Amino acid sequence: MLLHLHNILTAEEAHNIKLALLKAEWQDGKLTAGNASRQQKTNLQLDPRSPLAEQLGNAILQRLGLRDDFMAAALPAKIFPPMFNCYCNGGEFGYHIDNAIRQVPNTPVKIRTDLSMTLFLSKPDEYEGGELIIDDTFGTQSVKLPAGDLVLYPSTSLHRVTPVTKGHRISCFFWLQSLIRDNEQRRTLYQLDQSIQGLRQNTHENEHITRLIGVYHNLLRQWSQTS
Repeated sequence: MLLHLHNILTAEEAHNIKLALLKAEWQDGKLTAGNASRQQKTNLQLDPRSPLAEQLGNAILQRLGLRDDFMAAALPAKIFPPMFNCYCNGGEFGYHIDNAIRQVPNTPVKIRTDLSMTLFLSKPDEYEGGELIIDDTFGTQSVKLPAGDLVLYPSTSLHRVTPVTKGHRISCFFWLQSLIRDNEQRRTLYQLDQSIQGLRQNTHENEHITRLIGVYHNLLRQWSQTS
């Protein structure tokens, strides 16, 4: 399931973060790439241990925690600290699949990457190229979202970032381990949740809605993994 979440940040908030990042000290993105993808990657990244990365990352996580649509779609168990990157001057990232396991820097915590996320901070008209191309069972999708919007997609997906030939494509990217490891089970729960929410908006609470809510929680209980 690929999901476009609108307005995680306002356009002004995204712009202010982008301005702060443009003034930051960047490092070679290959430093955080896996062995298989290192040769495919040409971009810049903010040191994830920097105070700015921590400050901005925590603010983004707090915002996501308030979004019912994100929580329903992702059912997060653990979230990797958000990271920030910049593509410019022809920078790109060739086809790859994200590493299955990520260790949170300076901790023993390991996260299985079930879902990948990109939060766009540059406006689409501020750079040329830079499309996120995602190939999966839902087909091939070309993603280039407004500043402040986020795309959520399975980490099992083959994906790439096309060369940025003009301007700067600045974004936040990170991963999470979901309570529901299986993509199809997670999709089923999300669709069931959305149907329940729609019924509750248009119909008085009744025994049928209550039973559907029970089905949702029983499936969640059956399928979830908390560790």
